[in-house]
Amino acid sequence: MYFADSPRHKIWAFDYDAEEGAMSKERLFASPHPGFPDGSCVDADGCLWNAEYGAARVVRYTPRGKVDRVIEVPAQAPTCCCFGGARLDTLYITSANGAGVFALRPGSTGLPEARFKG
Repeated sequence: MYFADSPRHKIWAFDYDAEEGAMSKERLFASPHPGFPDGSCVDADGCLWNAEYGAARVVRYTPRGKVDRVIEVPAQAPTCCCFGGARLDTLYITSANGAGVFALRPGSTGLPEARFKG
């Protein structure tokens, strides 16, 4: 489980017990710069994709928190990203500055969204 702490330029990671609905083992995952970490998603390889608000980019992090890939986007304020499409191979990126929604195929695939039980 991840938490983007935008004002502090940090992404935190937690272990999560789905049966108990409890998180534990808080740890620093990444300290993005130059932008502010915002919305994220996880791909089928276990990598975290994070929209970096104010930096016009989306960053892919390995499960160990290392920058693996940076994708520049034509909007200064990307806010979130998620995988969609029939094969979950399209990355959709939203923007706060009225630039709309962008779609690209980054060569990775996403995971089906987990269902909330209650």
